[in-house]
Amino acid sequence: MDVAGGAPFSVQVRSARVAFGGAPLFDRLDFSLAGGWWTCVLGPSGVGKTTLLRLILGLEEPTGEGALIACSDGAPLSGRVAYMAQQDLLLPWLNVLENVRLGSRLRGEARAREGSDERARALLESVGLAQNADHYPVSLSGGMRQRVALARTLMEDRPVVLMDEPFSGLDAITRVKLQDLAAVLLRERTVLLVTHDPLEALRLGHRVHVMSGIPARIDDALEPEGAIPRSLNDSALLGLQGELLSRLTEAAT
Repeated sequence: MDVAGGAPFSVQVRSARVAFGGAPLFDRLDFSLAGGWWTCVLGPSGVGKTTLLRLILGLEEPTGEGALIACSDGAPLSGRVAYMAQQDLLLPWLNVLENVRLGSRLRGEARAREGSDERARALLESVGLAQNADHYPVSLSGGMRQRVALARTLMEDRPVVLMDEPFSGLDAITRVKLQDLAAVLLRERTVLLVTHDPLEALRLGHRVHVMSGIPARIDDALEPEGAIPRSLNDSALLGLQGELLSRLTEAAT
């Protein structure tokens, strides 16, 4: 599937400040997402990972002198971001096909229904659920529900995709399968994945960061070699996993 809007572009967060109750969570935070790459962020609970996602989504307003969120192509980021949450957030009264089409329905877009349905069915085919288009969420397993959520995210056809622990509630085997599927279907998108799983980050991330501290800072990236998704049998990942765990342990102290 082609990337919406042309070639991948990078996203820069510069000098961002976000405070709650007068206490800064971020203060002059600098961070960037490389165009067409997966960037993964780990860190202790409560450090600000989800707030970073909200900042890029435009749900939090950065303050401070010179604060900005900019794209390398010079166009605004607004309207070019899709989001996938930890929970699948499927509406139980809609079937699978209707859940995949939910975004366009909520926006009241005037696209022909046949075209929208055709695209949604093609995405369900890509996630292995074409035969479940008329089923309701209650009949689906957890892994199937997250595949529907992934198809819904792709239905938005945005060049930037933000993911907040989307595979954390799944069993180990289903989780690995969905990691592999996401890596293929989101190829050439600019992706930010927040996760608590070091191995997941190392399998999927072109850049892997740890967030820590008050106010929060983001460390220099680990950059595993090789195409994603990396093999579970890649011995190089074991060494990097040790280094990443050491960074996370230090971040939690």
